[in-house]
Amino acid sequence: MRLYYEEITRVIEQLRDQDNVARPDGEQLRRMAEPYGVRTQFGNVNFSSNTRARSKDLTVILGGPDVMQTDLNPDQQRIVRNLPETLKQVHRYMQHAPLVGTARTLGNGSEFAPHCTMYVSTHRKDCIRLPYMWYQTLFDPRHARGPELNLVNIPEWQEKDRQALVFPEIGVTYVLGTDYFGEVKKGFLRMAMWFAKASGLLGLHAGSKLITARTASGRLKRYGVLLLGLTATGKTTHSAHTHYLDREGEEVELVQDDVVFWQDDGGALGSEAALFIKTDSLEDGSQPVLYEAAKSPRTVFENVMVDYLGRVYMSDETLTGNGRAVVQRDDLGGLASDSINLPPVEELDKLLVCFITRRNTILPPLARLTPAQGAAAFMLGESVHTSGSNPALAGQSIRVVGTNPFIVGDEAFEGNRFYELVCNHPEKVQCYQLNTGGVGEIIEIDERTGERNVIQKVDRVEISEMAAIIRGIVREEIQWEQGPIWGTELPVAVEGVNLDRFAPSEFYSQEQIDDYVEELRGERVAHLEKFDGLHPDILSAFKL
Repeated sequence: MRLYYEEITRVIEQLRDQDNVARPDGEQLRRMAEPYGVRTQFGNVNFSSNTRARSKDLTVILGGPDVMQTDLNPDQQRIVRNLPETLKQVHRYMQHAPLVGTARTLGNGSEFAPHCTMYVSTHRKDCIRLPYMWYQTLFDPRHARGPELNLVNIPEWQEKDRQALVFPEIGVTYVLGTDYFGEVKKGFLRMAMWFAKASGLLGLHAGSKLITARTASGRLKRYGVLLLGLTATGKTTHSAHTHYLDREGEEVELVQDDVVFWQDDGGALGSEAALFIKTDSLEDGSQPVLYEAAKSPRTVFENVMVDYLGRVYMSDETLTGNGRAVVQRDDLGGLASDSINLPPVEELDKLLVCFITRRNTILPPLARLTPAQGAAAFMLGESVHTSGSNPALAGQSIRVVGTNPFIVGDEAFEGNRFYELVCNHPEKVQCYQLNTGGVGEIIEIDERTGERNVIQKVDRVEISEMAAIIRGIVREEIQWEQGPIWGTELPVAVEGVNLDRFAPSEFYSQEQIDDYVEELRGERVAHLEKFDGLHPDILSAFKL
């Protein structure tokens, strides 16, 4: 694979001076892009893409043994077989296609702030919206400190050959045949997390926030919060939620909503200047801050339903279940923190690390975890597919280490490093599992067709209920007891939440509960045992 590095590097360097590469500034990008969108009632613009989710199963990570992806599906195997010819065609095309080059900085850390350059083909003129949207999410390139990251996006590439080629060791990604903005955004974040690892940082697919809460004793305490979760499971929702904290002196500050880089001192460097939010649940009143921000004239919608009069229907999923919006931090009504970086734990009373899972059968809404259980939850990455990851599989169970589908390299290393960072601050760091799914679902699989049939619907944990749970944690008003099944601590009661509603016995017979427990315990053990070199404490964390 390294045989290709010299050629790829040479081609990328040539792009800096090629005559076919235009370099409009931010205002020029806005003026060029907006005619291809629809003006909404809020005065902002909605764009539409042909592809409306990431092409995860058509993405291949390539390179040396430390990064080379091995668990390839048939499409990915085909992509690797065709790699020499694909690179030849791409490099030839890049010499002649109309390209727009845009440079930005990811994050603003004093030691880690990658310089990112995006090249997008505007053979399809409407694709100028991609650098415009991306420009809104990052920072001035003059603040960059390295490393150098480059991404080339050719949306018009033949649909039959749609793919993303990731060369993390040289900081280059080629995105071919998709015009979905999330592919570009995540492409840079994936490469940044690989380079962060080499710098001793741990990239987390996580939101971050600061909470000042008045505890049951009357004392004000300051918490840092990391919220790890897959796309569309509630990470951004609860990163930008006030949790209805209204006592004197209480305050909530959103720091980041997607990716952070965790440091030895417990601080977390941020990455982006804006939020890329899902819009499907903004109109129900449960997320007032995000809803008001979405109505800002500076917001950029993508694939949201807008009618002929410009009226916006954010929860309408006729076109896609993955409607999105780029929202500026400054439009969060004062909720955004002054810095995008979470401070070291020595400046906090505690750092709360919350794993947002979405399971629909027997997991409780809240569990408090030991450090080893936290690291096991990190490795298990329990959730379900969503419309943002794989619309065809939405609702089906999935496990993704770190709830981070953008990990490059050894996943056991990530889990061990996470455990190390938690154990470095035993008095300061506390882990929790938050289930934003619910309890009660029964699915039957048609043996003939493989179709999943919902026999009994899940009783969902509402956004307001999860907000109350987090409020109870930071106010230290929850009494805990040892749970009988998983060895985790469970809440006796949470103000504002009827926990009895989520008792498995309300939905299942004891035989069904036993079957679900046995199945999940077996899945967890089998999953953790797949990772060579995983710390033994992590392997045994959920064994009783």
